[in-house]
Amino acid sequence: MKFDPASNIQHLKQFGEFGGVNPSITDSSTFTFLHADTMEETFLGHTEGCFLYSRHWNPTNKYLADALAAMEDTESAWITASGMAAITCAILQLCSAGDHIVTSVTSYGGTYAFLKNYLPKFNIDVSFIDITSLEQVEAAIRPNTKVIYTESVTNPLLQVANIPKLAEIAHQHGTLLMVDNTFTPMIMSPARLGADIVVYSMTKFINGKNDCVAGAICGSKKFVDDLSNVNNGTAMLLGPVLDPLRSSSIHKNLHTLHLRIRQHSKNAMFLALELAKAGLKISYPGLETHPQHELHKSLMNESYGYGGMLAIDFGSVQKANLIMQKMQQADVGYLAVSLGYFKTLFSCSGKSTSSEIPDSVQQEMGLSQGLVRFSVGLDNNIEDSLKLILDICHEEGVIS
Repeated sequence: MKFDPASNIQHLKQFGEFGGVNPSITDSSTFTFLHADTMEETFLGHTEGCFLYSRHWNPTNKYLADALAAMEDTESAWITASGMAAITCAILQLCSAGDHIVTSVTSYGGTYAFLKNYLPKFNIDVSFIDITSLEQVEAAIRPNTKVIYTESVTNPLLQVANIPKLAEIAHQHGTLLMVDNTFTPMIMSPARLGADIVVYSMTKFINGKNDCVAGAICGSKKFVDDLSNVNNGTAMLLGPVLDPLRSSSIHKNLHTLHLRIRQHSKNAMFLALELAKAGLKISYPGLETHPQHELHKSLMNESYGYGGMLAIDFGSVQKANLIMQKMQQADVGYLAVSLGYFKTLFSCSGKSTSSEIPDSVQQEMGLSQGLVRFSVGLDNNIEDSLKLILDICHEEGVIS
């Protein structure tokens, strides 16, 4: 029987305090105990089902965490106040001074900046490699390597990571594989493919409304318990807790994720096919011309498509900026960073979400200055957007 993340969420029985069909929102920072010794045991981590303080656990966050664990088929999950909080807490929980990380040079700019610029102050070394080259991954591993870190589909070049092979390499060397699955929720299930830890920016597709910032860490019960340990848990001590009101709204939005992902994928595939026919330089994993198309096909869950992210290279940043401005004026979408919104969003990656990566490194990794990342929206009539894009591209001479 094939794994279906949406059905796993749907089968959860999560009722409100008085039988509400939506789980209750626990709007409390602290919790009472009927017996003093229960409080003591809870602080020691010896009790189940007790809540002591919302920086540690909140019942509303626990509902969302359980739903995410069901979606990812992991034992547990932890909710954070941003995607970067999920990434940084997970890495800092695993790594100490003197440790080493192997990572993809093609990553979200904030992740790159954390790994390249921030971790050296803790004497944690990072090797940046082409994640699609398993030879480079193998060659980069050292005796002190603790983590191989990648995005399932990289930002913004849309390279596809071979998660099963990366997991095999990691485990052969006694290290862990951590995967950021923000671009492909439900489409890929990294933990089922061998990843040890899966992180998300829930700000994006999972929430889908661009009305909040949130993140998640999915993994083993032991890892999540370690993260939330009152004495040395990174998430507990750094305190990136999500407000329960936001957690509740994300939880409700999670139940429509399968429908939204299918529509994002459908629209993106349509645009990718038609724009490629028109002669534009398109990167989209659903196209047979994509270098990792067959790999993506082998990793994906059935019926969710290839995702809502595509990239178009307009050649220069000047041309990209002009086309993006015209697309916004024509109501194709919004000139804005982020992704997973119901409207199409587009930005020139090298000058926005990847701007933390030096120009020389962008050039080495193949990131064109004119590359525009599209998060394709939920348009009911995507044909209208296609016509507008083609008309603008004709006007600007990027297609004949």
